[in-house]
Amino acid sequence: MAGHSKWATTKHKKAVLDAKRGKLFAKLIKNIEVAARLGGADPDGNPTLYDAIQKARKQSVPNKNIESAVKRGAGLEAGGADYETIMYEGYGPNGVAMLIECLTDNRNRAASDVRVAMTRNGGSMADPGSVSYLFNRKGVVIVPKNGLTEDDILAAVLDAGAEEVNDLGESFEVISEAGDLVAVRTALQDAGIDYDSAEANFVPTMQVQLDEEGARKIFKLIDALEDSDDVQNVFANFDVSDEIMEKVSA
Repeated sequence: MAGHSKWATTKHKKAVLDAKRGKLFAKLIKNIEVAARLGGADPDGNPTLYDAIQKARKQSVPNKNIESAVKRGAGLEAGGADYETIMYEGYGPNGVAMLIECLTDNRNRAASDVRVAMTRNGGSMADPGSVSYLFNRKGVVIVPKNGLTEDDILAAVLDAGAEEVNDLGESFEVISEAGDLVAVRTALQDAGIDYDSAEANFVPTMQVQLDEEGARKIFKLIDALEDSDDVQNVFANFDVSDEIMEKVSA
């Protein structure tokens, strides 16, 4: 997953000027809408909504779009879609295990999009449960370095339930139990430390180390999956060294 986190961080920098920006905005807005529908329109009483709004702001989604999404989700404004979460399982090139999380109002379209992206890019679908056991649901907070050290982060989050802090290059990844996510995020805020995102993600229990060719293949597959409006998140159990990451990002 460290590989994927690094890739996601690199990609968001590139996305600023490209068409994927619109897709990213749409997915962030969808997240907000669903969070508001499930937990109400008040971010203070709905941590999932709070985190969805924070993440959208970090990616420069306009405030008016955020406010509209909250209202639609909470039923205060017309036009909200009835989204459901569906999880698909599969394998990418080199036996990389993948969980593909969709948020969709059309189950058939989502299934078709995922299947086509997988088969065209060297992946294969797997039966429910055959891949998910390789992942645990964890709280993941991404913290930009901004001159901070690993010790600074640890000092802030250790008592809040953080399990580990990983160095992703330009940011740190703080892992905790999913139930401790809000406590960890709050501890960072109390310490005056800025963070990019805080969400419950699927973190792999073991990782497949990829060479340059393997990394290119898996990133191509992830890009194809994320190209679908229905695909919200892709979790995969690969790792890529910094050296290979630089070659692939170049």
